[in-house]
This record gives sequence, structure tokens and C-alpha cells, in this order.
Amino acid sequence: MHALPYWRLSGYYFFYFAFIGAFSPYFGLYLQSLSFSAWDIGLLMSQMQLMRLFGPNLWGWLADYFGRHLAIIRLAAAIGLAGFTAFFWLDKLPGMLLAMAVLAFFWSAALPLVETLTFDHLREERGRYSRIRLWGSIGFIIAVMATGALLDRVPPVGVLWVCWIILAGILIYAMTLPEAPPVPHARDGQPIGEILRQPKVMALMAACFAMSAAHGAFYVFYSIHLDAHGYSKTEVGLLWSLGVVAEIVVFMFMARLSRQYSLRAILLACFAAAVIRFLMMGWGGESAAIMIFVQLLHGLTFGAYHAASIAAVNQWFPGRAQGRGQALYSSLSFGAGGLLGALISGRTWDALGSGWTFTLGSVFALAGLVLVWRWVRADSPGVEAVTGPGRAKNGDPVQ
Repeated sequence: MHALPYWRLSGYYFFYFAFIGAFSPYFGLYLQSLSFSAWDIGLLMSQMQLMRLFGPNLWGWLADYFGRHLAIIRLAAAIGLAGFTAFFWLDKLPGMLLAMAVLAFFWSAALPLVETLTFDHLREERGRYSRIRLWGSIGFIIAVMATGALLDRVPPVGVLWVCWIILAGILIYAMTLPEAPPVPHARDGQPIGEILRQPKVMALMAACFAMSAAHGAFYVFYSIHLDAHGYSKTEVGLLWSLGVVAEIVVFMFMARLSRQYSLRAILLACFAAAVIRFLMMGWGGESAAIMIFVQLLHGLTFGAYHAASIAAVNQWFPGRAQGRGQALYSSLSFGAGGLLGALISGRTWDALGSGWTFTLGSVFALAGLVLVWRWVRADSPGVEAVTGPGRAKNGDPVQ
């Protein structure tokens, strides 16, 4: 029987998302301390999305062609760490832009391949994905809270040391991940173009693009938004952590939710929550109660949304198409969508202000809501069971 390397996979997710927890909320504040403009900050931070636009597809193709998924995961971890190390010596835009591009290009390679590796290890127990993935959320919480508390006591450059240590942890766990035996699938030979032409697939990919664009200002400017309203670094960390606590709760109950509600119902709820969330985020910054509420909505706008979307991609891109399906999902949503959201917010933050910048995020979320409502139908094949939970020997669903 194939043994699931639960802790090695969970450990990798822990460090991978811990890096996001230290980098996304606080690296912008570090750039601000170097006197970069809002446009420069948006341009630098957008490199993470720019490289995810085409990086995962290139790495996914190389992994499929050479059959060396783990080698690429380990190479990405090593060069990503080396690229980040350059920030200790750089403080000008051209050099930092190059270092950020190197970091992002190799860092973007890993997650779609690790997601595919995880589902290959899970085999027919795909309902357990959220139990592994939640360790990434735990890593995010620990990193965002610890880094926020640290930066209340040390200069902003402290974020560089935190991120470097976490990237070293990613490399260590990448070296421990085991390869998964190949899982044959009845539709292994289905051309990827045929899959992409399905209306539900096109609609989901477009909706995911819109959801990531909606989050663009949040990931780049939310900490700056809170700082401008007088929140301390520790309070900023607590608010980021609260959102991920909500995300963890959703991950824990996702297998149960997906048996009770269709993919369409879950996604409609997620996009509707995003419309409300970013409106309130933009215009309610002075109210701690409103900021607490909008962070609780992160459980829907990322937790439930991501779990449902990635499981649908896993089902709709079967067999050998799975790696490219995950890469396309990452490229079109977190890559193209995130890039557009980051660049637009960089332009509008100073020109229009925080309120209208986050309102544009709500408009993107509304577009995604319409796409799901119109084309991801409840009677489409694969829509009803989004996590594909496996069955135990007694016939009960595997949690």
C-alpha cells in the first residue's frame, strides 16, 4: 500500500506559505522605508505575479517532458534562496527589480508541481488535501504574527532575515519530498486544448483571473493601508493572522461542505463575499470592527475559493494533463490576475486613494461572480463533488 508522506508534504506547505506570511504584508513596508514610491512598490511586488504568468507553464512543461518534478522543485528552492540573498546588498530599483524577478521566476515553479505531487500521493483520498494544505495556513499565521511583533522592535530590514530563514526551510523540506508513483487515468490521452474549450473550464479560469485581480491591492497595499490608519505592526500582523485563521477553519470543514453544496454554490458565495469584503476594506479602514469582519471573510474569498477551484482543476484536467492544468490555474489566476491587480493598484493608490482602489477590487470580484453564475452550471459533470473524497474500506468518505 502506498504510504502518504503527510508530514513532509505538510512541512513544505508550512514553510512555503510562511514565506508569503512574512513577505507579502511586510516587504512593502521595507520598500517604503527605502523611499520607493507607490508605483515602484507596486512594480517590484508585481514581479511575483508577472513570473507566475508564464513561469509555472514553462516549469510544468519541463517537468512533464523530462519527468523530473522533484529535481525542479529542489532547483527552484535553491535558486530562489540565492536570488533573495541579493536583497541584503541592494537598495536601488534596477538591481532590486532583477533580484525580485529571479526570486519570483524560480519560486513560482514549485507550488503547481508540489500540488500535483500531493494529489498523486493522495490518489483516491483527495478529500484529505485540505488537511495537508492547512499547515500552509498555520505557517502563514506564525510568520505574519512573529514578523509583525519583530518589526515593532527592530528596523524594517529585519524582514529580510526572517524571509531568508524561511526560504532556507523551504529548501530543506524540498530535499526531503519523495516522488509519487504515477497514477494511470482513463482519460490520459485527452488533449489539453479539448479540455480548455469546455465552457465551464474557460469560465472558471476567467473567474479565477478576476478573483486574483480583486486581491491585487490587498496583497500589495493592505499593510500600508492599515499603517496609514494608525495600526501598529503587531495589530497589522494580528489582522493578517485572523484572515488565515478563518481560512484554516474553512479548510478543516471543506470536505464536509463540498458534500453538502455544489461547486457552483460554493464559488458563488465566495465571489459575493469578495464584492462585500473589498468595498468595506476600502471605506472602513478607521474601524477595527470592520477590519476584523473583512479579514474573517478571507475564509471564503481565499480558503473556500482556492480549495474548490484547485479540486475542480484536478478533476477537469485528468492524468498527464493535471500538471499543466495546475500550472494554467496558477498562471492565469495568481499570475495574470494578480499582476493586473497589483499594477492597477500601484497606479490608482496615489491618484484615487485607498477607497476607490479597493472598490476596483470589488468590481473584479463582481465580474467573477457573473462568470460563475452564467457558465459554471450545477448540472455540469464534476461540479457536484469538488474534492473527490476517497472511500475507506468501510465505504465512509475519507476526511
